[in-house]
Amino acid sequence: MTTRTSVTTHTPGTAPAPAPAPAPDFRLVALDMAGTTVADGGLVERAFDTAARELGVEPGSPDHARKLDYVRATMGESKISVFRHLFGDEEHARRANAAFEKAYGELVDKGLIAPVPGAREAIEELAADGRTVVLTTGFARVTQDAILVALGWDGLVPLTLCPADAGGRGRPYPDMVLEAFLRTKAADSLAQVAVVGDTSYDVLSGVRAGAGLVAGVRTGAHGDDAFREAGATHLLDSVTDLPALLRGAAS
Repeated sequence: MTTRTSVTTHTPGTAPAPAPAPAPDFRLVALDMAGTTVADGGLVERAFDTAARELGVEPGSPDHARKLDYVRATMGESKISVFRHLFGDEEHARRANAAFEKAYGELVDKGLIAPVPGAREAIEELAADGRTVVLTTGFARVTQDAILVALGWDGLVPLTLCPADAGGRGRPYPDMVLEAFLRTKAADSLAQVAVVGDTSYDVLSGVRAGAGLVAGVRTGAHGDDAFREAGATHLLDSVTDLPALLRGAAS
């Protein structure tokens, strides 16, 4: 009986074709809150109205309309950065930001937020798959904590981050993603990090950090065109689609 042996050959003088790189095993997931895992029903705009009045900008005025357009366009960015742009000097920006955070917190206390349907289950599913989940936000720490308590999510994930936790710069800078990577030590490289959010600023922060997967979700402020322009690698209808996506990426 003749035994045939399979032999791989290549043309002399040429390098053999490299083996395909293995798909990354995503170990760390940075999830945005409002619009991605938390449905706030337009509370940002309502809180902005309060902050605008505090600084003499009346709802219905052309100035209010211009400023509101900017707020909508920059959803996901650190709120203090937004107010610095809108009101110029630091004193006015801080007054507006304090009024905004107070108003948003009061709306949260009234029970006007809820999880995006299936978001908690998705977070628990990601954790059950052995992934470390971090929740990030452009809000101040006091507002982030109020949201977590209102939803009963205090302790749901091992780490939550706001801009102040990462040196003060929020999105679109990569700082919160990099802070999550450094603090958790859950991933060996940034290729094992997934970043998910509902705004182009979320996407851009993930791209700038060098995350291996950056997904835009269609449950919040921005749409597919903005996500693509910012460099998203994936588009999802909801964060609930993420666990299956990550399982497929690693298979």
